[in-house]
Amino acid sequence: MEFEKQKNRLIDELRRHGASERVLDAMHRVPRQLFIPEREQNNAYADNPLPIGWGQTISAPHMVAIMCDLLDIQEGMKILEIGAGSGYHAAVMAELAGSGHVYAVELIEGLALFARDNLKKAGISNVTVLVEDGSLGLPGFAPYDRISVACAAPDIPDTLTEQLKPGGKLVIPVGKHIQELYLVTKINGLKKEAKGGVVFVPLVGKKGFPY
Repeated sequence: MEFEKQKNRLIDELRRHGASERVLDAMHRVPRQLFIPEREQNNAYADNPLPIGWGQTISAPHMVAIMCDLLDIQEGMKILEIGAGSGYHAAVMAELAGSGHVYAVELIEGLALFARDNLKKAGISNVTVLVEDGSLGLPGFAPYDRISVACAAPDIPDTLTEQLKPGGKLVIPVGKHIQELYLVTKINGLKKEAKGGVVFVPLVGKKGFPY
């Protein structure tokens, strides 16, 4: 019951900052405490990043809301997520996609197993977590309606834009020390819009930063 109160306070706070009701409804349905290590669960609904092990973090709830709103995920969409982390962001996108599906790629095998377990505990079945080099995308299931990248790349990888459907959208942080969040829309080429400064762990891989 305490988690529910904390969640409601967080949702109210995100609403005041302009998050859409559709995204807030999806976030309300996902129990964030199931996606973080037990020692951090008291902070599950604080609006800040939290450590999840392997040198990685779960994004602050407001950042999840911003990225989901930018992507404008609709019922039935096929989504690629780069950087599954603990599975929380994928879970929120899966709620928004409904009968659609989220393919979440994670380079760290232990973290991928953690994400799969968390998604199972949360009862979310329309997410597939795969251990791959996310900088290369996931060509086997392409093209995608939406691509969400939860780690910062040196630039926008062509491997990802090539796997986007015409009219599709990609959201990605770009930069090393100073990072900018970009929304990329595939219409008559690529339309790139800067959406503000962010801080993410690096995208490691062949089209990302070196291992």
